[in-house]
Amino acid sequence: MEVSEPKSAQEPAASPATRSTDANGPALHFLLGAQRILVEEMVFSAEATLDRIRTEIHLFGEFASKLAESHSVLDWKKMGQECGRHQLEFVRRDCDRMFRHGERLIDATAALLSNRP
Repeated sequence: MEVSEPKSAQEPAASPATRSTDANGPALHFLLGAQRILVEEMVFSAEATLDRIRTEIHLFGEFASKLAESHSVLDWKKMGQECGRHQLEFVRRDCDRMFRHGERLIDATAALLSNRP
């Protein structure tokens, strides 16, 4: 017959509340991280929309100003080339910004899914 140690010498059993809290820690971390990512996306989307509107208004103002200055077909041709160049530059910068944002979003999602804080 084996002699068992008294209960006071053994490690106390974890209470159900403690075990539940320990088990729910990663789930809570995941939910809070997902919420943070969603809020950041909403803020980014609002800022990107406002920036795009501001830039489009500025480009339209330039277009209207150059149109008012134009007095010949050659002036209109030059104006069209300049405005087209400005519009393409804006689209390029916008695409670059979206690409960088996509990379940051992928990194944040990967960190969230790998349970890193």
